[in-house]
Amino acid sequence: MTPTKTLLLCTCEKTQAVSPEALKAASAAGQVIVVDELCGKDMATAAEHLSGTGEVLIACGQQAALFERLGEDVQAEVGQSAPLSTIDIRDRAGWSAPDANPKRLHAKQAALMAGAQLPAAMAPAKLIQSSGICCIVGPTDQAIRMAELVQDELGVTCVVSDAGPVQLPSARYDVARGKLTAAKGALGNFTLEFAQLQMLNPAGRGAPSYGDAKATARSECDIFIDLRGGAPAFPHYQKRNGYFWADPAKSGELERIALTARERVGEFEKTVYFRLEESLCAHSRANQPGCTRCLDVCSTEAIFSAGDHIQIDSDICAGCGTCAAVCPTSAITMNETPFESITKALDVMARTYREHAGEAPRLVFHSLGAGAEAIAYLARYHDGLADDLIPFGLEQIDRIGHAEILAAFGAGYAEVLMLADSELDRRAVAAEVELAQAMLVGTHNSPSRIRVIAAEHLGEAGDNAGRLSEPVLLVGGRRDITRVAATAMADKIEASIPLPAGAPYGAIEIDSDKCTLCLACVSLCPTGALGDHPDRPEVQFTENACVQCGVCESTCPETAITLKPQLDLSKAALSARALHGEDPFECIQCGKPFGVASTINRIVEKLENQHWMYTKSDNVQLIKMCDDCRVKAQFHGDSAPMASGERPRVRTSDDYRDH
Repeated sequence: MTPTKTLLLCTCEKTQAVSPEALKAASAAGQVIVVDELCGKDMATAAEHLSGTGEVLIACGQQAALFERLGEDVQAEVGQSAPLSTIDIRDRAGWSAPDANPKRLHAKQAALMAGAQLPAAMAPAKLIQSSGICCIVGPTDQAIRMAELVQDELGVTCVVSDAGPVQLPSARYDVARGKLTAAKGALGNFTLEFAQLQMLNPAGRGAPSYGDAKATARSECDIFIDLRGGAPAFPHYQKRNGYFWADPAKSGELERIALTARERVGEFEKTVYFRLEESLCAHSRANQPGCTRCLDVCSTEAIFSAGDHIQIDSDICAGCGTCAAVCPTSAITMNETPFESITKALDVMARTYREHAGEAPRLVFHSLGAGAEAIAYLARYHDGLADDLIPFGLEQIDRIGHAEILAAFGAGYAEVLMLADSELDRRAVAAEVELAQAMLVGTHNSPSRIRVIAAEHLGEAGDNAGRLSEPVLLVGGRRDITRVAATAMADKIEASIPLPAGAPYGAIEIDSDKCTLCLACVSLCPTGALGDHPDRPEVQFTENACVQCGVCESTCPETAITLKPQLDLSKAALSARALHGEDPFECIQCGKPFGVASTINRIVEKLENQHWMYTKSDNVQLIKMCDDCRVKAQFHGDSAPMASGERPRVRTSDDYRDH
């Protein structure tokens, strides 16, 4: 018999109301127990159930660490402890405004509970080895002081940037003088480049001196401490593991850095946040530039070009997921928050809320760091979230792109908000928000239903007049769900929706006066959106497959191709259509079709009586022949340029018997 799951609910000293029946169904629990102070006078109830064999789910996020320690104590006392998980339904749903609708609050609690029951995606990890080799770069006095702080745990080399005196050389660390010119890498694998590097000579009496300067030098280290006081060596330096930058405006920076840097020795697990499918990447073909969307948005510079595709340095990648949000082919996907997991959770929460409240909820994406803290503060000291607003937390909100936003509308949410932790977050999601808003133009959903907000607006009521559209089946990839959701909301399917420049959906236009039907664009199209006709010179185009990478535009030798960002929701976009085609030229000898009629005629017009080889001769006729007939004409015609005399008869032994 399968052990029963027990759900422990707490009213938090009667400051929140819960619906045991709704939460029992949402959590698939066998029994539900409601108490008033589970972290205090009712803690014995938690200990009692933790000593059993069934799973225990405690609806309290604030005291999760306390209950984990309680489980460890129970394990030590009775020799076993039940599997424990916790969830917050208080800050995100239970604590709200005094006039909040209880039906909505209970529906939201059930939605959060149902979403938490979905299996979490597992991300692989890699091992990083740090031997504690540390390079400190900065002014002499600060660099030496930092070296003194960390020398017991780290192997230190100081590269000072000024001519300040080194009073007493130490055998416990090295000192050099030079200028940092470049830096790359992450914890366990930094490479630093210096100019005019001089090593300190500790020998001799008096002030130590520096040796001869090397024009360029390279150093490798595990930990990089930057005390120069200028701009950090890396963008978004906070996400660069093993790199420490001292803010000159803050006091106590050296001590703070030393405390953390000393712990960066040993073997560490580094999460591999992404999965890259190189064959799907539309970055380039045959050295012709294509899609650079992930390169443009990567804040840590972990992505770089590697020929026809990109590569991602897993040591540097911080897992923000912006690259996956903008990748038009799903060549990049996230291991921790795959698109399928997000859409499944959105669908389950929206459906659960509708079942209990009878109307559409609203959704807010927020970060699990500052965003979650803002929600908790708003709940404790103010009116909390609006009663119909379901929160969805991720490590970074720039993981959310237009596909996730459209998926939320497809799941039946009435409004999609994004809680920005900073102006940097607001800028990071701006392009994807603009793209999603453009897709709502001409639908019964207003573009204003997608907003980036600050924490103070989380309690505001929204326009939630029931269900705006019937939920759709959220099955498929990012482009599939985007198209299905946009189609469900569209007022007019026949019309194409104009999109901002750079959008990963659209058509291409070919200037027929320029195009020679060389089909170079067809051969290099990375997604198969461009194709040719098997029987005639023709460029065919399937709009649904086009990601607007630009390879065709950069490849075209006649500059005849123009990108046109748009979203065509009609069924015609799913099938190939002719963009430009002509009749083939028929060989004047055998009638076999070959080449393009306009091209052959243009060549004949340019060469006939204009070039000595095609003046007063029949050579121009060779241009009008297929390959086979051209070869025959060149070797066997009366005036063929490669014709030879009659071949001599082959002699045999019979020819010599009579002689």
